[in-house]
Amino acid sequence: MDPVELATSCTMPPVLSRSAVAEQPKTLRSAHLKVDTYNVAAVAPYQAMPVAGPVITHHKSTALPVVEPHPEMTEEEREARIAEMIDGYMKKLAERTHHHMGYPYNLEFDYGLLEGLTKFSINNLGDPFIESNYGVHSREFEVGVLNWFARLWEIDEEEYWGYITTCGTEGNLHGILVGRENFPDGIMYASAESHYSVFKAARMYRMQAEKISTLESGEINYDELKAALIANQGKPAVLNLNIGTTVKGAVDDLDRVLEVLKEAGYTEDRFFIHCDGALFGMMMPFLRSDAPMVTFRKPIGSVSVSGHKFVGAPVPCGVVITRFKYVMALSSDVEYLNSRDATIMGSRNGHAPIYLWYTLTRKGYEGMRRDVERCMRNAHVLKQMFESAGIRTMLNELSNTVVFERPKEEAFVRKWQLACEGDIAHVVVMPNITVEKLEEFVADYVQSRARVAIAAAKRVACEAKAAEEELDA
Repeated sequence: MDPVELATSCTMPPVLSRSAVAEQPKTLRSAHLKVDTYNVAAVAPYQAMPVAGPVITHHKSTALPVVEPHPEMTEEEREARIAEMIDGYMKKLAERTHHHMGYPYNLEFDYGLLEGLTKFSINNLGDPFIESNYGVHSREFEVGVLNWFARLWEIDEEEYWGYITTCGTEGNLHGILVGRENFPDGIMYASAESHYSVFKAARMYRMQAEKISTLESGEINYDELKAALIANQGKPAVLNLNIGTTVKGAVDDLDRVLEVLKEAGYTEDRFFIHCDGALFGMMMPFLRSDAPMVTFRKPIGSVSVSGHKFVGAPVPCGVVITRFKYVMALSSDVEYLNSRDATIMGSRNGHAPIYLWYTLTRKGYEGMRRDVERCMRNAHVLKQMFESAGIRTMLNELSNTVVFERPKEEAFVRKWQLACEGDIAHVVVMPNITVEKLEEFVADYVQSRARVAIAAAKRVACEAKAAEEELDA
């Protein structure tokens, strides 16, 4: 009996009667999933006009039934079935990990030494710097990681506050919230190529937001930003700057934005800058000294990064650092915890800080620097491989994100898990992506293009033959 039959044949808990309740119109999830009729061949090539509007395909997720106890199956058979299902899933993960190119996740890590920690429910609820009554926590690891990032971004340990987040989005939500709480009537400014979580934060906090256009590189349009700041000069500014945009990997120039603020008449007590460094915020400090560095020596308010991206971790996580003076605006005592709290979440994953501490301890600053240099070097290798094959590409100077013509085969996009937007796609060259894997990917992409080209030529030939037949008739 397969898992689906097992699930459907089991005795289910009784459902409460709704006979006395008036039937309400139902909103069905499946009704809002687009049928996968997307013609990827119709997507404009890189040289053509951009596709009008986003092209989104919905692939409905399958459900793996819970294997309930069943009289027709012994406990040993049931345990064997569960083990078989997990083994199959692990093989799927291994295959998907090998063909992963489009999202900024470092899939090269080994936390085998930490496997025993899964026996414990580690929860860092509350303030990381003040222990609560719950004793199964990893605050010592969390504060150690936070101090490491404080040194990276050049802020004294007594002057910062931060915590390990669930992801980069939570870091953005927290950074923008700190800005809003310190400037309740402030207007948020962010580029159109900012991560979607930035404008999500503005909606959640009911903030007035100005979406600024971008330059061709993906950087914020500094002239348009200046005009918007001058037009709203009566209100403080809460700015989100991108240290590597989602699609093009563009870096907003912090020094230039500070100059724009000065020219627009904003003093340091009238603006708050949050730096979204999800991926590149971890890499930027290890680049050449003339890059526009993100540092608390400059008048910024907060920085956030994702921990599972460049560092690599088996669970999503991140880091957010802000100035202690700013976080006081939303910090409060919680008697139930016997601690203070200024975080977004209540319970917080206590395993994540240990994963980050473990990798940072094993690699150190120099190990991270070597990883950054290898990623940047391999990004240029990929660009050269593409260009040698006649494929147009773009690679920002301060980026490991290689942008190229969107593949026309949807199966190819799915196989390599590419992130696409309009007529472009990208590969984010991470520490786990070797030159050999780049070679395999480019060869596969060239073959995909050839298949599409041959199919197009055959269609033209078929149409020509059909036209000839009509003329002969």
